[in-house]
Amino acid sequence: MSLRTPLGRVLGLGTAKDGTSHWWGQRVSAVALLFLGLWFAWSLAVTPDFSHAVVVAEIGRPINNILLLLLSVTLAYHSYLGMQVVVEDYVHAPGIKVITLMSSRFAHIALAVAAVFAILKIGLNA
Repeated sequence: MSLRTPLGRVLGLGTAKDGTSHWWGQRVSAVALLFLGLWFAWSLAVTPDFSHAVVVAEIGRPINNILLLLLSVTLAYHSYLGMQVVVEDYVHAPGIKVITLMSSRFAHIALAVAAVFAILKIGLNA
C-alpha cells in the first residue's frame, strides 16, 4: 500500500528532500529570537535614557554589540525563511515567483549587511 497519489506515481514526482532543513531552520531561529528578543526587551527596559550618547554607549559595550549583531542576523534569516514559505505557497505564476524569491533574498541580505555595518561602526568607534 502506497501513500502516493495515482498522479504522483505516474509522473514520478516525490519529495524534494529539502523541507526538513527549512523547517528546522525556522524553529531554531525562532528559539534564538525568543532569547535574543527577551535580552533586547530587557536591555531597553534598563536603559536609563534614550539620548544618542547613551544609546551609542550601550551599543558600544562588547556584549551588547555581539548580541545585537546576533539578533539582527537571526532576524533577517528567520524573516527570509518565512517570506520564502509565503511566496512559495501563495504565488503561483512561475516567473513572478522566481523574481519575488530573488528580490526577497537580495533585500534580506542587504538589510542584514546594513544592520551589521551600522552595529560594527558604532561598536568600533564607541
